[in-house]
Amino acid sequence: MPHTTVPPNELASYWLPFSANRAFKAAPRMISGAEGLHYLTPDGRRILDATSGLYCVNAGHCRGPIVEAIRAAAGRLDYAPAFQFGHPDVFRLASRLALLAPGDLDHVFLASSGSEAMDTAIKIAFAAHRARGDTGRTLLIGRERGYHGVGLGGLAVGGIQNNRRAFSALLPRADHLATTYNRARQAFSVGEPEWGAELADELLRLIAFHGAETIAAVVVEPLAGSTGCLPPPKGYLQRLRQITAEHGILLIFDEVITAFGRVGHAFAAERFGVVPDMIAFAKGVTNGAAPLSGVLVRAGLHDALMTGPEHAIELFHGYTYSGHPLSVAAALASLDVYQAEGLFARARSLEPKFAAAMMSLRDKPGIEDIRPFGLMCGIDLAPIAGAPGKLGLEATARAFHDHDLYIRIGGDTLVVAPPLTIAEADIIDLTDRIARLVTGLRR
Repeated sequence: MPHTTVPPNELASYWLPFSANRAFKAAPRMISGAEGLHYLTPDGRRILDATSGLYCVNAGHCRGPIVEAIRAAAGRLDYAPAFQFGHPDVFRLASRLALLAPGDLDHVFLASSGSEAMDTAIKIAFAAHRARGDTGRTLLIGRERGYHGVGLGGLAVGGIQNNRRAFSALLPRADHLATTYNRARQAFSVGEPEWGAELADELLRLIAFHGAETIAAVVVEPLAGSTGCLPPPKGYLQRLRQITAEHGILLIFDEVITAFGRVGHAFAAERFGVVPDMIAFAKGVTNGAAPLSGVLVRAGLHDALMTGPEHAIELFHGYTYSGHPLSVAAALASLDVYQAEGLFARARSLEPKFAAAMMSLRDKPGIEDIRPFGLMCGIDLAPIAGAPGKLGLEATARAFHDHDLYIRIGGDTLVVAPPLTIAEADIIDLTDRIARLVTGLRR
């Protein structure tokens, strides 16, 4: 039997994450290969990838240099222990990442997933405050509609209630800023909305209520991705940086989606001119070819933990697969591809054309808002009354089965985030497919 087929009776065992499992197994959407901008199905169809997998395949699928780097690494060093040992390439990668990062984000702690990266950043924040004698700083501030993975720390600062509800009793202490999104004031904005910078001052209210001495960190996505591409209002992130710095609170950027070219720079922090205390990254660092994530940490924060006897462990934290040789090889090769092909600059040059294409959909039936930024866009569909998410599930299935299109859908929002290698003609094709998809949905 070809390896690309799965008999129906074999579908029962695998529990898909973040999925409507029963609906999927009634009409499976199977992917058996990938190439460039497309996924390949077992029956030979080419599916246009409108969301770079899960926002991670920034250079397109199955890139030769990345594939070969992983193969070579597998034959040279299959695994190296991460505790008390290292391998040369992991130090090369950390140095390259530190050089790419803005300001003095000079140190890198590696993990495997975005969720691990966020929990790592939160633990570093707690540990650094403790090392400085600020033992009372145990409160975290997140933001409504924020997504920071599924670890307990990330869930605590996350602002999506369906993710948090079943685990709320287990989560660290956290409070939340209001979302920056206001459809009445911002609908169909291109880039950073003009309204909303003043929302950052809500942090002053939380500081007055809780006391600055109790707050460890503010955690935000500079550009919220999973909840539908919510660009920050002009001046909002800069104001958060000012307030946190004035009150000794750490600022953590979750760039799991935005890092490595999605907004035209290595990191969104660079585009917005803000140097946070930590940046969590994942996804695009390996072009999605192998699991790898990490946290970039400012020099002073790192140095606060480099105290005590030299034989002592400074941070009791880490993972079996931190700096895994195959993942590191994929990351080094991915950075080479990004640099050689100028993909970050390419994303900047394509941004106006991509935004114009997305905004051309605004008069299609049932579209309530469109928000392009960088090479990402959120498209809100009017939900079916009394059944939120039902239209989105239908759109997921119809896109794949009827339009040869893979597009990430959260609730009733389409999120478009194509590989940075997309051509202008492909943007037009992608837009046409979305237009046909939304026009044909049942309401």
